[in-house]
Amino acid sequence: MKAILDVIMVILQLYWWVLLIMIIMSWLISFNVINTRNQFVASVWRVVNQLTEPLLNPIRRVMPNFSGLDISPIILFLGIFFIQQLIVRYGYAYVP
Repeated sequence: MKAILDVIMVILQLYWWVLLIMIIMSWLISFNVINTRNQFVASVWRVVNQLTEPLLNPIRRVMPNFSGLDISPIILFLGIFFIQQLIVRYGYAYVP
């Protein structure tokens, strides 16, 4: 059981990094630092979006519009942190 919790923690941590990469890439694309016409950048952007959008879209539908400021990744970061803390505090405590 502890091995399953460890795998879940690793997956959550990897998803945290993918979300951070998505945020940084979106800023770099917005400020024209990197260009999506580059095939490598476009493929990385496509993969990162396909991994993050399924969880970000429901959050965006619920959250109000803050004049162009997207805070859905922050909410998702908090959700990931909350799940990790639940696993650490309650999951590992009751697993022999």
